[in-house]
Amino acid sequence: MQPTATLLSSSAPRPGAAAWTGRVLSALVVVFLLFDGLIKVIGMDVVRDTLAQLGYPSDIGFGLGVMTMGIAVLYAIPRTAVLGAILLTGLLGGAMATHLRVGSPVFSHLLFGGYLGLLAWGGLYLRDEKLRALLPLRR
Repeated sequence: MQPTATLLSSSAPRPGAAAWTGRVLSALVVVFLLFDGLIKVIGMDVVRDTLAQLGYPSDIGFGLGVMTMGIAVLYAIPRTAVLGAILLTGLLGGAMATHLRVGSPVFSHLLFGGYLGLLAWGGLYLRDEKLRALLPLRR
């Protein structure tokens, strides 16, 4: 019979540095998305002004905010994280297309969606063993 401490320590593998790094990256993405969604839902002036500058009616801010927060929640839950990342990719693609259409600065505005997408998928890749098995970057 083995001691209890040995059984507990050997039964569940501890997450490594990659998994923790992935969790931190994912948490940063979730916090940003929740903040972004919240300021849209509460209808801050900066949101209405920005939507007008981008050529959108200001009344869509609420719907965009709810959608953004919903995507953040899906991304944060491990069982639905891949779906959340896919939906986030679509959302960010739309944002990038909008910035391209209005001629926004490239590195600060246009590519921000790409930066956030890389953080989201990178965080998910590092924290999700099944995704790493599906997309092996090393051989």
